[in-house]
Amino acid sequence: MRIVFLNTMERRQQNRPELADTAQVWIGEEGGLWRIGWDEEGAAGGKGQLWYEGGSWSDMLSHYRYQLAAKLSDGFRPVISGIFHEDEGIRGTSAQKLYCYSELNGSEEIYLELSAWRRRKAAAAGKAPYLVASNRLLRLISAFLPKTKEELTQLPGLGEVKAAEYGEEMLAVTAAYERDWHFPLDWVEQELDEETFRSWTYRQKEARYKAEIERSAMRKRLLEGIGEGYSLEQIQESTGLSRREAIEQLEQLEKEGYDTQELVERELSGLPDLEQSAIREAYLALGDALLKPVMQQVYGSEAMQQGGPDLERRYEWLRLMRIRHRREAQSKVQSA
Repeated sequence: MRIVFLNTMERRQQNRPELADTAQVWIGEEGGLWRIGWDEEGAAGGKGQLWYEGGSWSDMLSHYRYQLAAKLSDGFRPVISGIFHEDEGIRGTSAQKLYCYSELNGSEEIYLELSAWRRRKAAAAGKAPYLVASNRLLRLISAFLPKTKEELTQLPGLGEVKAAEYGEEMLAVTAAYERDWHFPLDWVEQELDEETFRSWTYRQKEARYKAEIERSAMRKRLLEGIGEGYSLEQIQESTGLSRREAIEQLEQLEKEGYDTQELVERELSGLPDLEQSAIREAYLALGDALLKPVMQQVYGSEAMQQGGPDLERRYEWLRLMRIRHRREAQSKVQSA
């Protein structure tokens, strides 16, 4: 095997910084097969952990980034910086440092109280909880305990509109707790240890790269299922997606130029011709950007108010018909 990349990593021991754990990360290639390894005994390509083995350069790079970010978040640092890695001089924005501090120092009790408030608010409004407030925003509030709307709007991710809509209720939660710090929060940067922030940043990268790998693996299973002639139900079983998620993925694949026609037409075979015609006419009249107006025109407002499995099934039909509609529109443009 030919080693094409090698770097030594060190992790200083907290109690004895003059001592360090050492390791080597390496990338090798042989006959078009890529391998990535991690060896804490220092022998490249020898005994250690095999992070990846396969023929895809992009997959290899994704696994390298993910696994390396995990080691960097655990305190390892490269002896030689800037070689096949992102810049090691991570400074971070003020918002990132507030996020880091809040995740490490926030009150779990207050966070859970805010989360319960968010669930009630979202349920009453019929919307997803994240549209009321993100987890990250609730962590910020639980850590910094703003007492006024002016202080509330100093938190990243909370503007004047959201503060006007939800601010009083958020502040009603924080009012019950005392704090011994002040706004503005410019003191956070001095309080936050640089190495702690660096490790936190790498944990964010680790989570992002892991999500990319999982999305890539799911897409491969989806494309394999389409190629094998699977039904939508079989694709659900092989990917773990819900029906709605699977159809949304089909829409995305069509946008990227993949052919899902056979699967879409097979699923649409259960939709009566008159219903298909009504949906097609609605898309021609209203456009295909939004599903709700099409639903109202085809099925009426009363059907939308009933909700339940029937409404969800009708939205499935609309999404499948939209895939066909967009494909037909694209064919017309190309043949013009």
